[in-house]
Amino acid sequence: MHEWHDNEPIYQQLRTAVLHRIIDGSLAEGDPVPSVRQVAASERINPLTVTRAYQTLTDDGLLEKRRGLGLFVVTGARARALATERETFLTDEWPRVRRRIDTLGIDLSTLLGSDAT
Repeated sequence: MHEWHDNEPIYQQLRTAVLHRIIDGSLAEGDPVPSVRQVAASERINPLTVTRAYQTLTDDGLLEKRRGLGLFVVTGARARALATERETFLTDEWPRVRRRIDTLGIDLSTLLGSDAT
């Protein structure tokens, strides 16, 4: 079972967890995703929360509904997810990290370890 935190809505945390499974390959293109009922029961969360997380991934073009079969990871989902996550990191996360590095006066060799000369 996943440990949920209060900093972000659960559906977004679940979305991120599924997204990372697509990126790391544990949910491969063409694979079915666990059903809403399965996830809701195993994670002890409301099925509507699971549905909302899955809907965001469907809206992003990473999952597709197959009538009578469920949701599946689409072809090209991993590449699309990587591109999106890289863009998010570079535009949202990296600037904050870079400011923190600069504020603390950490140099590149320290960040990369002693082999970075």
